[in-house]
Amino acid sequence: INTAANTCTSLIVNAYLKGQFEEWAIVAAFGDNIIKVAEALCEKAGYNKEQSNQLRTLGISMNYNGYGADLTDLFYHPAELYKIAVKYASPFDFINNEADVINTLSNGYSDDMAKALQTKPIHESETAAMFILPNEKWARRVSGVVGNELANQLPDRAHAILTEREGKIDNEMTYQVSIRAPKNNPVGADVIANQFGGGGRKAAAGIDVFNHNYLLLLFVTLNRLAKLRN
Repeated sequence: INTAANTCTSLIVNAYLKGQFEEWAIVAAFGDNIIKVAEALCEKAGYNKEQSNQLRTLGISMNYNGYGADLTDLFYHPAELYKIAVKYASPFDFINNEADVINTLSNGYSDDMAKALQTKPIHESETAAMFILPNEKWARRVSGVVGNELANQLPDRAHAILTEREGKIDNEMTYQVSIRAPKNNPVGADVIANQFGGGGRKAAAGIDVFNHNYLLLLFVTLNRLAKLRN
């Protein structure tokens, strides 16, 4: 287990496999918004800008396909997408041979992200912002990745993306929450999530079920991330 802000599951596995499938590790690192590490690996491998952008687009698209309340929210069942991807030792071969998959995911991502980025925050300060997305398929699909995009756009601000859920607690609305620490100070997201029954890494974490009654408390706590230090 490694909760550091500059790693993710793919990078941990990549180290264990001694770089045997490093191109795919780069794809997954881009998908998890571990951009500096992914770019450094691209540079080490000698990829040009176009190749790096191809891996980044694929990573973001595949990561995006992993979010939803249930499998019917997704464009591809994860097992189906795996069976397609596992045929290719290199993601560049996947990109060259599976144009329909790439286009479906990248177009879906663009459409859903455009809707999400039009959403106004319910609470906002210089150091934090909180958004609520509706209980709709597009919102559930983009619930995790929109936090990555906002973190990249506003790297000094922490973000919480709340997506409405079906169930209620004490007759109050419940949410699924995605937390992103400031990109320029990637610490504390896991601490906040743990306080509300969730978990994750220092830069990115989540809460499966969050009660509406604690919205303001979450926002106050979110503002403190800018002051935390490693």
